[in-house]
Amino acid sequence: MTQDEARTVFLEELLRVAPDLEFDEIGEDDHIQDDLELDSMDVLNLVAAIHARLGVDIPEKEYVEIATPALAASYLSRRMAA
Repeated sequence: MTQDEARTVFLEELLRVAPDLEFDEIGEDDHIQDDLELDSMDVLNLVAAIHARLGVDIPEKEYVEIATPALAASYLSRRMAA
């Protein structure tokens, strides 16, 4: 999976979890909690959605790896390549 594909998947699942967000208004370095205002339950739902879609387990200690779309794209593309 390329980083662009991983970014798309991440953003699609993010928008499902937080439908009040606008795709075009999410920046590469927007922090999902600090900037986009997801709460801890939203983050858990996002992690579950990514797991359901891609089969990738994201341990809690690695949540920082998906804190922004840019980080998530890199993390997910690496995990899917492994």
